[in-house]
Amino acid sequence: MENFYFYFVPFASVLALGFAYYFFRSMMQKDEGTPRMREIAQFVREGAMSYLKQQYKVVIAVFIVLALIFAVMAFFGLQNPWVPFAFLTGGFFSGLAGFFGMKTATYASGRTAYAASKSLNSGLQIAFRSGAVMGLVVVGLALLDIALWFLILNHFIADPNPGQKMIVITTTMLTFGMGASTQALFARVGGGIYTKAADVGADLVGKVEAGIPEDDPRNPATIADNVGDNVGDVAGMGADLYESYCGAILATTALGASAFMLQPEIQLKAIFAPMLIAAAGVVLSILGIFLVRTGEEADMKKLMKALNRGVNVSAILTALATFLILYLLKIPNWLGLSFSVIAGLVAGIIIGQSTEYYTSHSYKPTRKIAESAETGPATVIISGIGTGMLSTAIPVLTIVVAIVLSYLCATSFDVANLVAAENVSKGLYGIGIAAVGMLSTLGITLATDAYGPIADNAGGNAQMAGLDPEVRKRTDALDALGNTTAATGKGFAIGSAALTALALLASYIEEIKIGLVRIGEKTLTLANGDIIETAKASFVDFMNYYEITLMNPKVLVGVFIGSMMAFLFCGLTMNAVGRAANKMVNEVRRQFREIKGILTGEALPDYARCVEISTKGAQREMLLPSLLAIAAPILTGLIFGVAGVMGLLVGGLGSGFVLAIFMANAGGAWDNAKKFVEEGHFGGTGSESHKACVVGDTVGDPFKDTSGPSLNILIKLMSMVSIVMAGLTVTWSLL
Repeated sequence: MENFYFYFVPFASVLALGFAYYFFRSMMQKDEGTPRMREIAQFVREGAMSYLKQQYKVVIAVFIVLALIFAVMAFFGLQNPWVPFAFLTGGFFSGLAGFFGMKTATYASGRTAYAASKSLNSGLQIAFRSGAVMGLVVVGLALLDIALWFLILNHFIADPNPGQKMIVITTTMLTFGMGASTQALFARVGGGIYTKAADVGADLVGKVEAGIPEDDPRNPATIADNVGDNVGDVAGMGADLYESYCGAILATTALGASAFMLQPEIQLKAIFAPMLIAAAGVVLSILGIFLVRTGEEADMKKLMKALNRGVNVSAILTALATFLILYLLKIPNWLGLSFSVIAGLVAGIIIGQSTEYYTSHSYKPTRKIAESAETGPATVIISGIGTGMLSTAIPVLTIVVAIVLSYLCATSFDVANLVAAENVSKGLYGIGIAAVGMLSTLGITLATDAYGPIADNAGGNAQMAGLDPEVRKRTDALDALGNTTAATGKGFAIGSAALTALALLASYIEEIKIGLVRIGEKTLTLANGDIIETAKASFVDFMNYYEITLMNPKVLVGVFIGSMMAFLFCGLTMNAVGRAANKMVNEVRRQFREIKGILTGEALPDYARCVEISTKGAQREMLLPSLLAIAAPILTGLIFGVAGVMGLLVGGLGSGFVLAIFMANAGGAWDNAKKFVEEGHFGGTGSESHKACVVGDTVGDPFKDTSGPSLNILIKLMSMVSIVMAGLTVTWSLL
């Protein structure tokens, strides 16, 4: 019966991909507008595809090297021989999801602008449903990848012990998450550097120095800016959430296999549960997408209400479906586990609402930043940093409550035996399934995120094509909403990363167990002299065996290195944006100076040169921070062993989570403070307040679109690398 339920997973994946194709074809049948609008859209499309082609060349080279390393490890018995193949498919599907999403976005922006010339609702429909292509492609490909790998491994892996077989299968599947994480980090970092170099150059020289509007065709960097929205906020973000989604499901399946290893009839149900919950979320996300619509006179709050309607209905129905799924599977304590899922779902909604409050200019925090602009850019920056720091409280406390509740619900609130071996396994499974709950409606949540850059590009297209000011007013309303949904999506991604990383932390111990068995360590001798069978050792046993306590200097060293990694990574990516933006600023100034007639509209700028600067800057600058994220857990494991790696992952999770929320929310608030002034408040466009807000926005650009969103991938990638390299870590370490 459980095997019958499993086939709902590939069915949901095919359904998602089918609706993604339907929305794509519907969008392509819409009119792209005037010849000038088509020409601008083609410039952006060609620039985006050219960048992605260059990025994939670099990524393919890195993947080949890593796959060869894994193959060598497998040859020497340090790795499962399936790992190199799983790693490559994870990266391939992650890249494919980003590619399809970006291809859709580059075709949708011009059509959104033209539809907005007719009505606000028409523009919203095209932008949102085109964003839905991204969301549905991500969840569809992810579930397809997971289902195929389970069927393949279940067929080929032979083990007389069915409980042990499922542990091997689920931990092997986890390794394709490293491929997805590696691809996602390159996509996020490279795309983030590209888009912010162009954005900063366009804003500082165009708006502040030349005094021309945003997306003015006289600005040489404007095409590169629009290209950047697609490569960073669509392709990069799609790859990012693909690996979050896969990571949460795969980590939970591994924890379920471990928690019920001695009960094979329950073990299979625990493995299928997160897959089925995710599949139900896909179907109900499609329903939610059709509920998003608005009237013609909608303001920011009404537009947000239209999007929230779809998201909230999907979330409520998914919550109800969870109870049914776990009841039908007849998993022990199915009711408690259902409430663990609810804890994750509610946490995701609360984090989204908190982010909206701190970043939307409909609310006080962002308006206060705009008000501070009357005394200059310094106070704008101070106010934005303060707002970003304050905004971390609600998401962090929400995740804390979600962790505690999901753990307690999964252990039937057995507080007296909270850290007993059996309860720890079940509690960690509860946390993992809460992460799945948070991401279960990703199909529509990601649609609201991908909608943002499409609306932004639509505004650029309308401005450059010289459409009626009323069209730009409508696209600005859609764009302002897009800034908030993008910030909300980033907060959601970061929140899910915290729960997923915690589940991966527990999965790391399972991989350590497999690694020890593989090298012939059949028993463990604990500090108290007890000898236990490695294959049957619990999570608590491994904590004792490796002395993973706060008083172990190897753990403390790892915590400090992990905390440092978050700041080092941000520093590298921020400086990368700064260097690339500096070249862009100089290039835009050169063109204004040397190409006569640009500012009068008599000569065309050299758009291609600015696209080339962003492309080269992103390709060159993305390598060091990305490779550092891969190297850190490997080197920590080789020097400080398992205890050091556990400390590294805890430190990276704690500091990275809070830092990522701060950066994403501060950047979003600065951006919308600028939008608020541009709507006519505090002097409006061109005023000193506006110029101050533009400076704040340029500081916030790498915060919210490069460093901040990349941090949640860093957290999970370090966990994934640790899992994949566990065999090497248990075999040899210096200390």
